[in-house]
Amino acid sequence: MKAIILARVSTEEQKDAGNSLPAQIERLKNYCQRKGLEIVETFSFDESAYKTKRDEFDKILEYLKTNKEKIALCFDKVDRLSRNVFDKRVSLLYEKAVANEIELHFASDNQIIGSSMSAVEKFQFGMSLGLAKYYSDAISDNVKRVFEQKRRDGSWTGKVRIGYKNVPLDEEHRLRKDIIIDLERGHLIQALFELWATGTYSTPAIWNKITKMGLCNGKGKKLARSNIILILKDPFYHGVARSKYGLYEHHYPRLITKALFDRCQDVFAARSRKKSKVTLNEYMFQGLLPCATCGCLYSPERHKGNNYYSCTNAKGTCKRTYVNEKDLLKPIYEVFERFESIPRDVQERLVEELRKLNETEARFYEKEFSRIQAEHQRVQGKIKKLMDLLIDESITKDDYDKKLEELKDQQYRLGIELEEHTKADHQYYIHVATVLNLCRRIKAIFESSEPSEKRAILNFILQNPTVNAKKLTFTLRKPLDVVLELAACTTWRGH
Repeated sequence: MKAIILARVSTEEQKDAGNSLPAQIERLKNYCQRKGLEIVETFSFDESAYKTKRDEFDKILEYLKTNKEKIALCFDKVDRLSRNVFDKRVSLLYEKAVANEIELHFASDNQIIGSSMSAVEKFQFGMSLGLAKYYSDAISDNVKRVFEQKRRDGSWTGKVRIGYKNVPLDEEHRLRKDIIIDLERGHLIQALFELWATGTYSTPAIWNKITKMGLCNGKGKKLARSNIILILKDPFYHGVARSKYGLYEHHYPRLITKALFDRCQDVFAARSRKKSKVTLNEYMFQGLLPCATCGCLYSPERHKGNNYYSCTNAKGTCKRTYVNEKDLLKPIYEVFERFESIPRDVQERLVEELRKLNETEARFYEKEFSRIQAEHQRVQGKIKKLMDLLIDESITKDDYDKKLEELKDQQYRLGIELEEHTKADHQYYIHVATVLNLCRRIKAIFESSEPSEKRAILNFILQNPTVNAKKLTFTLRKPLDVVLELAACTTWRGH
């Protein structure tokens, strides 16, 4: 039988642990020689097996389409195939193997997936996939915990802001960086905020002014106008870092005061309150659809009683083509109908299984939530006692201020920890019944809504929508995509 070798890595650690591409290829060559397999093609690439978009792996699937005879796909281990049990590529290859069109060989795991495998071998393969996903999830959890601690410490791990620069902590830890004020550009950032706070500059005017004063990016090039607005709205400069988990205080030097930052935001707010041009018609896709070719947004127009959309062609690289709103809605209604078709027995079984999986984790986070609240109350009690000592003159004002700062810092860190537990929404699975019920009724809800409400619904469910040649393409946001994947899985139907 002919064979294809597939070698993949996704991290530097895997390369260093003996899983480099050459090492995998050599092991697979020896395996094919022992099994009497004729190697006809070798694929090797760096690509995560946990992401939905896997361009390199998709090339292998395209190769299989052109091959008419049975072939063996040889991997070093199951996790070289995928770390995501919901990856459609896994189910596709598995179905081909069961149908005797291909065989899947995992050399180091000593597993062969084909039409003649036993129930035990099927179970072992499923367990291997599950363990591969668990390993990736565990790594993800560890990374999250590290970054949670960094936020508690007030550390920043992202790109350094204009006006600051990275420097090594010391000679022994040159890879570990600290953030200090950039003496060449820090004062220009301060000037930018002070000028904008006067309210006398427009965006183009402030951009021209600060550019002439010498503000540039790290490569010495002129900043884009949009970068000026991003700087003026970034709280990092007055001591607060913004992450996807929320805001937290950092411990680096401040370039401006909080009061100056607030005055700048007041200027933005005052200008946004100016009356804008009234739109006579509301369009459900307004502001939601970028062009797949140039990235410009599609703008709406009304002709002969129908809504049409076309690329604004702001970059002058597209041909202006109009697409009817009804045509854009067709793929969305197909998704609505898939939600409607979810059988009630599948819904009930899915809810029950997910609730069982979540019970232990939910109890843990409930205890953590109670612990943090109790600790916060204890610190508040200490602050009250500290005030009593000051009133009784049992401590000096300097000692009071020092101790109060420590206690307030404890409260702030507890607040961050509490917010992280709240935003994580670990009770999601408990509410999955509500989510599923909403999904099954979403078509009726959409049709009975006003255009502005429909736009809100579309913005809620659509992820990365684009229009290309009058065709709308998109993915569903979580957890809606997971609902459809699980509902379509035959395991939940008891097969």
